Amino acid sequence: MKIVQGEEIPLQRGLEHRGGMFHFRRLAEGDPGTMENFNLSYGEIGGDFYSPRHRHNFEQIRFQLQGVLDYSRDGKLTPGMVGYFPEGVSYGPQTPTPEEQAVTLVFQFGGASGSGYISRNESKIAVDALSKTGIFEDGVYRRNEGEDGKRNLDGFQAIWEHVNQRKLEFPKPRYDHPVFMDPDNYQWLPVDGAPGVSEKLLGVFTECRTEARFLRLDPGASHQARGRGIYLVLTGAGAAEGEDYGYLTTLSLDYDENATFLANKATEILHVGLPDLRGLHIARDAASAAAE
Repeated sequence: MKIVQGEEIPLQRGLEHRGGMFHFRRLAEGDPGTMENFNLSYGEIGGDFYSPRHRHNFEQIRFQLQGVLDYSRDGKLTPGMVGYFPEGVSYGPQTPTPEEQAVTLVFQFGGASGSGYISRNESKIAVDALSKTGIFEDGVYRRNEGEDGKRNLDGFQAIWEHVNQRKLEFPKPRYDHPVFMDPDNYQWLPVDGAPGVSEKLLGVFTECRTEARFLRLDPGASHQARGRGIYLVLTGAGAAEGEDYGYLTTLSLDYDENATFLANKATEILHVGLPDLRGLHIARDAASAAAE
């Protein structure tokens, strides 16, 4: 279990391989090099930011706090909306409204394909190395003339292939396009066995059960958080496992962990249930044993 006070984390520059200005706070992260690796960041995007249409081999859930992000044919995320971006599915191009700052909470994590997720530190090291043999321009990596490899490549793909030293094979998409959800159109429903606690379950995705929901705690109510996932406080005050919580307090749990939230003031929490990948480990171990 890890608890992070998000407002205490300073902003830093990121996503240099995309175009424009982006600053972020890293609120939660997993274990690099594992299928279960994940990252949660609070991102501030300038009006000049640009990301071309592209895809990933990991999953994302995005919650729009401020401003509008336009994903072209896929639609727009306006304040309060949540987007699920499946692995292997192309989206974008992504642009903010000019002269407006967009603020987004971005959950990124290895999904049901078992492809894992590259950490931001690994990505930064790769960007520095690749910048010696080419340039990142408008989200595309352009190799210098005479360098080995494809001349123009999506920035993420170039980084992934540099880190893993092999060609990136994207997983076959389980969905046709990203799923954009408006929580205002969902109802609050009571949580069984938890007086004063209600939820909006937005969706459960893939066979590994990636989940997105909001929790609401009345003053004096408590909620038992269980299983692998990330809980991020949006409003309210109280305590989680004896530590005070407030805006952007983030609690991350592993498979067999649990923690209790106790609300002093009315509280709203965004919960992302990370996919259960234990079955993939079992299947891979069995395949390896059969091949010996």
